[in-house]
Formats: sequence, structure tokens, C-alpha cells
Amino acid sequence: SGNSDSKTPGHDHRLSAGIRTALSISRQQFLKNNKIIIITCGMFEKRTTRHIMEVISQTFRVQVDHVECTLDASQFYDPARRQYNADLLLGAMIARAPKGYLKYINLFRGDLYIPILTYIFGQAQLNGPFGIVSLFRLRNELYGLPENYELMLERFTKVVIHELGHTFGLIHCTHPVCIMRSSTYVEDLDQKETRFCRDCDEKLSARMSIDL
Repeated sequence: SGNSDSKTPGHDHRLSAGIRTALSISRQQFLKNNKIIIITCGMFEKRTTRHIMEVISQTFRVQVDHVECTLDASQFYDPARRQYNADLLLGAMIARAPKGYLKYINLFRGDLYIPILTYIFGQAQLNGPFGIVSLFRLRNELYGLPENYELMLERFTKVVIHELGHTFGLIHCTHPVCIMRSSTYVEDLDQKETRFCRDCDEKLSARMSIDL
């Protein structure tokens, strides 16, 4: 009995230390699993990625990481269309993405298409973890207008938030200025705000409480 009692404090100490280690690892994994990561493919200005990360963090109330893509996108280029196949590109990015994040959004400079559409600003897995956004058609210069960095950045940010909304299960919205309203042209983007309408915001909060 005496021997048993004398071992108890040491046993409890080892157990509590093991629990503390497990909890620490669990917390680290939890924090990582509840981060969004942006993966840039091509050269992006630091101010651009910094702004995108800040808006994502403010909008979804999570931490945001950033890594640069090492994928050779040329294999997904269609020379006849002079565009990149977004389906194939996203699939390749999914296969090599770092593990353990809540959501992944790929920022791409080239022009994207999917077989059923002439071009896309971006696409995402509905209620899944991955999305991709293209900067290409968001630049004023493409439409014969003067360069406008601030407007391009605003459009880019809107598309990123829109596609992330899809990854959280939000579908297109009919509210005139909701970020989840469908956009075919840059003029559609310019009419929207960089925020969710009340209905979409409530749905997002409900979805995030499940995902988080």
C-alpha cells in the first residue's frame, strides 16, 4: 500500500505532462486547421497579397497564411484559346497543396477558362476547401482604359471573397450589392460591395460554426 501511494504523485505528473503535450499539439493543429491559405501563382506585388490577406482575415475572422506556388502552369495552357484550363489547374494545385488548412485560395495571373464558358474570374468547390481566382480580366488596360491599380485590387478582392464564400457553402445571391451575386463582367463586380448581405452573412456564420 505504501509503495503504491509513493508512486502515485510521479504517475500523475507523467500523465499530466502527457496530457499537456497532447493538448498543445491539438491546439497547434486546431489553429492551423482554422487558417485560410492563399497560394500565389506568378508574380504578385506584396501590397496586393497583403491587402487580400487582411480582407480575408477581417471577413472570415481567421488567420491567413501565404505561400508561393511551385507548379509549372504551362502544361494547362491551351494555345488555341490562349488561356489556362481552370479545372485541370485547380486539380493539380489540390494535389500538391500543403495539408491541414481550412480553405485554400489560389491567386493566378493568367486568363482562365472552363470548357463550358469563354472565361471565368474564378471558381471554387461548393462547400469544399479549394478555389482559384484570376487577375487577368480585372485590369482596366484589357478594355482600353487607363491603368487603375486600386480598382483592379478592389475587383480582385471581391472575386476572392466571393469564391471563398462558395467554399463555405454559399450559393449565388440575388441581392444587388451582395458579394455573392453572380458576376459575368467587371461592371458587375464594380456594382457589388465587398461584403455579404444579411442573409448570406447569417448563412456564413452558421457554416463557419460547423467548419470551425
